[in-house]
Amino acid sequence: MARERKRIDTAAISPLTVNRLSIYLRSLRRLLEEGVLRISSERLARRFNLSSAQIRKDLAQFGEFGVRGVGYDVAELVERLSSLLGLDRTHRIAIVGMGNIGTAIARFPAFNSGSFLVVAGFDNDPERIGRRIGPVVVRSTGELVDAIRETGARIGVIAVPADAALWVFARLAEAGVRAVLNFAPIALSTTAECRVKNVDLRVHLEELAFFLERPEGGVGV
Repeated sequence: MARERKRIDTAAISPLTVNRLSIYLRSLRRLLEEGVLRISSERLARRFNLSSAQIRKDLAQFGEFGVRGVGYDVAELVERLSSLLGLDRTHRIAIVGMGNIGTAIARFPAFNSGSFLVVAGFDNDPERIGRRIGPVVVRSTGELVDAIRETGARIGVIAVPADAALWVFARLAEAGVRAVLNFAPIALSTTAECRVKNVDLRVHLEELAFFLERPEGGVGV
């Protein structure tokens, strides 16, 4: 595999491209587990129901990968994609709102091994404060700014009601959090200091409901 690296303008990379890189990495890791050492974009696409042209186009934005007629070195491509996605380092996570969603995330193994580590959890419910949930002891939201600075968390997860989300977001940004995954039922906007990813599970369910109510291949009115 060619080792040429190129300077990357992150502003020119779309979130959809980054999402696809994650899918490629997951697929390549499966191949490594199966002992596959080299693969072409066509074989990779067929195996995981992807587009070979899209794979080549996406990877070309980050430099030269693979050798024409030979394919990709799977282990090296895994290493390169892991580095591009920032998965070659540990990201500390703070969760605000330790209800059902916050608790599920804190206990999810993928957030407590490898590249992600839950280091703090906050709530304003006296019955939750002081309880151990997953790897953390829940602290009061009143301690949020100081506690996040203490733990060095750079990613925040917001899992609070809509009317509390803006206050929580402001406190996270004040504490130095640079990225937020927002599960609150209100859209938050990315700022110069903090990038936001809004996740509204109800919107996705309503999208599915829309298509369930219509004949395949058409939209009724």
